[in-house]
Amino acid sequence: MTAVCAALTEVGSLRERNAIAVKVAKDRGRKVVGTYCLFSPVELIVAAGAIPVSLCGTSATPIPAAEKVLPRSLCPLIKSSYGFAVTDTCPFFHFSDLLLAETTCDGKKKMYELLGELKPVHLMQLPQVKDEAALDYWVLELKRLITRLEQTFEVEITPEKLAAAVLLINEERRSLKRLQDVLKRKPAPISGLDLLGVLHNRGFTVDKREAIDLIDRLTRELTDLSDQGVSPFRADTPRIVLTGGPVGLGSEKVVRLIEEVGGSVVCFESCGGYKKVDPVVPGNDLLRSIAERYLRVPCSCMSPNSGRLLLLDELVREFQADGVIDLTWQGCHTYNVESFTVKRHLEAAQVPFLQIETDYSEFDTEQLKVRIEAFLEMIDAGKGVRR
Repeated sequence: MTAVCAALTEVGSLRERNAIAVKVAKDRGRKVVGTYCLFSPVELIVAAGAIPVSLCGTSATPIPAAEKVLPRSLCPLIKSSYGFAVTDTCPFFHFSDLLLAETTCDGKKKMYELLGELKPVHLMQLPQVKDEAALDYWVLELKRLITRLEQTFEVEITPEKLAAAVLLINEERRSLKRLQDVLKRKPAPISGLDLLGVLHNRGFTVDKREAIDLIDRLTRELTDLSDQGVSPFRADTPRIVLTGGPVGLGSEKVVRLIEEVGGSVVCFESCGGYKKVDPVVPGNDLLRSIAERYLRVPCSCMSPNSGRLLLLDELVREFQADGVIDLTWQGCHTYNVESFTVKRHLEAAQVPFLQIETDYSEFDTEQLKVRIEAFLEMIDAGKGVRR
């Protein structure tokens, strides 16, 4: 695929190129805000004239350093994030002037206290229900963030700047949605592992318009390949929606195994994938519209979280999925408990379901491989397909 898709090759070098670009931007006086979560309202960062960048947290490499402080039983995403910070091995963390944090889970909330010893942190208190009182509160949190950004960077976030930022980020979301929608084609023109690399690397981009143009070019190239019948898969390859915790390069073990044993990951429901593409729908009060968009995110930290079930129904239907695999990181209690609800919902709809609980290490690779292969064989048997 890489040999015939120039844009995919270019995306593969985005992280390294942007590590240099963020330093150049800093040298020119630009401010950088590091984010860890989909609940971080990047529109406000952009409106403040700063650069929002995703921070590192998907590799097992810095986890031993983190475990000198954090408990071993903690979620690997949290340990990896903290490990990158204390070892100063994430260039985007290094160049960040401010970290934008959020109270999505207890582990991250306490980690942010420790990160506050390394960098200035702005913590947003996320309401974990979806009603009018929560929306009113979240609007106040956005206003508090505006005040922090204006005071820290000595700028004014005007209505005009905010409206322009919303247009830009919505365009970015449109671009990402169109890319992921290419995998609705049967068979998919790109592997889930390659798509994951794209979604991961573009999170580190400094110039959003440049990234939008690149992703749009990749979408066109993949569409052309699909029109020519080019695909790494057969038409009857089992199509899998991956749901659950965030995945990135360095934590792609389950994605790799699914495709090694004969499946095709056609959609990532997680916050680095399809949850990210929902746009802001501007209303009379733009700040409230932004708040509404973020509170729509169907994260397991929300209670109840029926939006996740509705989204999964849509993704299974639209991507013609043959099954759903729920990836739960060890120590992530909200996703682990919610997996029962997801399982019950999907099985009632007669959608094959498998939960996998693991971490970033390779110790359980062979065991997972056997379980995933058996799951795909069950799907094939149900379709009458012979391997």
